[in-house]
Amino acid sequence: MKTPEKLHGYATAATSTGRSAGAATLRSMTALVDAVGRLVDAAVAHVLLSEDRVTSAAEGRRRLAGPTETEELADKVQRVVVLATPIVRLAARGAKFTRLPWAMIASSSVSVAIAVRSGVREIQVLSSLIAYRIEQTTGQPADPRLVEKIAVDLYLNPKRTPDMTDDRLRLVRLTRKWVLQGALGRTTSKRAGKALEAAEKFDAARWASWTSSGSTM
Repeated sequence: MKTPEKLHGYATAATSTGRSAGAATLRSMTALVDAVGRLVDAAVAHVLLSEDRVTSAAEGRRRLAGPTETEELADKVQRVVVLATPIVRLAARGAKFTRLPWAMIASSSVSVAIAVRSGVREIQVLSSLIAYRIEQTTGQPADPRLVEKIAVDLYLNPKRTPDMTDDRLRLVRLTRKWVLQGALGRTTSKRAGKALEAAEKFDAARWASWTSSGSTM
């Protein structure tokens, strides 16, 4: 085989390998986001099945300061960690471009697990307060999809009023927050506190009319 033909063969093989790796990474990320979605669904459902409610932002902070209790979601948390770990390690191998510390390779599983457990607990406490506000306004059980939508939106951006004309759950952003911030050892406690304050102040009557009108998300 002539040299130009060899080079063409190498280039074709490299391109094919790169595409395969990219496709595999995309599939892994999709599976991870799906797992986070199932975890959030289960976390909010568990809260709404209970009669225990967070009634104020202050109470929410006190609960978050206590032990993180997510045993009933342990299998779903573990699934997220298992899917997230290779993605974090892949990012760490490119640290010279992404500026992520190489230490993540050794500690990624533990750090992500802590971040996900804490994040789930924050979503649950926030959901409980949102459900309480809606239930106090309507006298009826809160719509799970409405609670989940508001909780995720406020958790990601406490300063922004959730757009109820957009029914998407921002799971990709939530996944990035838990996985990347967890790998870096950063916490979401301050943002969770601000989200609780926003939930305490939101217009429950406006959102209650949305759920009672029969709208779906």
